Amino acid sequence: MNVDEMIIYEDNHILVVVKPQNVPSQEDSSKDKDMLNILKDYIKIRDKKEGNVYLGLVHRLDRPTGGVMVFAKTSKAASRLSEQMKNGGFEKKYIAVLSNTPKERKAHLIHYLKKNEMDNVVNIVPSLTTGAKKAELDYTVLDTKDDLCLVSVHLLTGRGHQIRVQMNAIKCPVFGDQKYGNNSVKNNLALWAYNLQFEHPTTKEKMNFIVFPPEDLYPFNLFDIPMFLNLKQSPIDY
Repeated sequence: MNVDEMIIYEDNHILVVVKPQNVPSQEDSSKDKDMLNILKDYIKIRDKKEGNVYLGLVHRLDRPTGGVMVFAKTSKAASRLSEQMKNGGFEKKYIAVLSNTPKERKAHLIHYLKKNEMDNVVNIVPSLTTGAKKAELDYTVLDTKDDLCLVSVHLLTGRGHQIRVQMNAIKCPVFGDQKYGNNSVKNNLALWAYNLQFEHPTTKEKMNFIVFPPEDLYPFNLFDIPMFLNLKQSPIDY
């Protein structure tokens, strides 16, 4: 795992990286290598630091989801970024390949979700259910190919497994979703966090990071993603 290739932007306050699919954002019960500790170890060796390296986890991506993430290199940056996240200052956009095509080309989805901690499954529940959290997203159908459908998703709330659960709720599960979709399809989850926007915690500049999936990653490689998003590949644009 080449950490140099994961890093797309770094300064004294933030570290922006591309998380590969199937790598946890932080340590979990599997004890597999996770992004937070991989990056800490890398910085410790690269910068010849003694003692512990500070790196703040600002947000997470589900283990099977790849894409762009930001980490805080100082506690002040972590606090300010977390406050932005809490107040809706982060823009998070994804692309996904679905196993079916939604009836509506564009839609705003609202559900109430609750996680079952015993089996790590998120369920849609009535809004008044104790512990239920509101989940909102906008999606747009970009293209279809055979039985597959490429969509862009603007995540308006950051709930665990949110896109996977909400897309499955409209009978359009994310391709390769073993948990919420068709578990007979043996493929990586076709969900990718391609765009992250936020305000720099110290300079207050608008940061805009765009990272598309690897060119050979199936089934994303069936679609001309930059064309449909009307974007060029750009690791940093601000």
